[in-house]
Amino acid sequence: MTSSSAPAPAPSGAPQPSGPLRRLTARGRDEAHRVASPLELFFDLCFVVAIAQAGVQLVHAVAEGHAGRGILDYAMVFFAIWWAWMNFSWFASAYDNDDALYRVVTLLQIAGVLVLAAGVSRAAAQHDFLLVWLGYVIMRLAMAWQWLRAARSATGAERTTALRYAYGVLLCQVGWLGLVLLPEPSRPWVFLVMVVAELCVPLYAEKVQETSWHPHHIAERYGLFTIIVLGETIAAATVAVKSGGDEHNALGELLPIAAGGLLIVFAAWWIYFVVPIHGHLRSTRRAFVWGYGHYLVFASAAAIGAGLEVAVEQAVGKAHISTLSASATVTLPTALYLLTVWALHSRHFKVGLAQQLVLPVTALLVICCTFLGEWAVLAAGLVSSAAVATGVALTARTAARDDAAGTAAEAG
Repeated sequence: MTSSSAPAPAPSGAPQPSGPLRRLTARGRDEAHRVASPLELFFDLCFVVAIAQAGVQLVHAVAEGHAGRGILDYAMVFFAIWWAWMNFSWFASAYDNDDALYRVVTLLQIAGVLVLAAGVSRAAAQHDFLLVWLGYVIMRLAMAWQWLRAARSATGAERTTALRYAYGVLLCQVGWLGLVLLPEPSRPWVFLVMVVAELCVPLYAEKVQETSWHPHHIAERYGLFTIIVLGETIAAATVAVKSGGDEHNALGELLPIAAGGLLIVFAAWWIYFVVPIHGHLRSTRRAFVWGYGHYLVFASAAAIGAGLEVAVEQAVGKAHISTLSASATVTLPTALYLLTVWALHSRHFKVGLAQQLVLPVTALLVICCTFLGEWAVLAAGLVSSAAVATGVALTARTAARDDAAGTAAEAG
């Protein structure tokens, strides 16, 4: 999507404190030293509670042999979590004035995600989405309030954009009622329709005028959330390994899974942060593709942790699935993560065919590791680590060649 008009000039510099309540006006894209606030970090940490609950339910469903239903429920709940987080992050990048009312409304959004987290187990076990819906409504009503507040301080096209966001958010909440009121077989279709509707709200709103989100701030916000999700993956896998070792004394079976999982997460962190992505976010079209694509990045990163838990449960005899299926719960989300990060991040900075092929080939090899039985997770971790080493070597070789060419040109 491209904007039909250039963004209006926004005041540069962070908002200056002048009292508990201030006008909610746009911040400037050229603002220097823009970093995540303590409130945003707290916001992220509370959202991970909901992600952890979604992962637990995915583990239970897959371990009991109901992978299809478990993945669908996980995708639905994770979309609600991710979409509310993403909407807040982009809004805050453009309008955060950090006054008392802004803080209170943001804390209300955090309360909403905790309500949603409390309803995840009921949604998975009983297909009762009432609490999930209620938590989502709390978050989204708070978001609509923020946009209405921004509209009150704006004029012209900026005001129209803010109102479109607010009314779009409110209208979508009516559609989400279908998850509560309609029969269970129709709910996946309601979910698909509402996902499209939600994704279209920003596309429609920003046709009038782009919001003044800050590229460096947005890149940092996404990076911090990626770190938190990967940290939750390590925490979940560690607890699973400890529990399996304590209860079943199966340390020999669990060590390859623990080592492989750790290598996968280390490689996932390295691959994500090896490039400075904020330089790529220079247009609204790129930003939409990049921002929306992170649903797969975050969901697959969190699913790796759930997969490691399933692999542990299968290794100690608690999961009613085959070794092949348990291995796939780790290798498939790992491959998806690698491909998505390559598509969104890495390919824009790779030079030459060899560098471009590293992550796609690694994803294919990780999938092949699925068939290696009890060594599948360890093999996937080693392959992921080898991809990092290969990428570093190729980048160093390219840099050395460029330096040599530059030296030769200066000498000539």
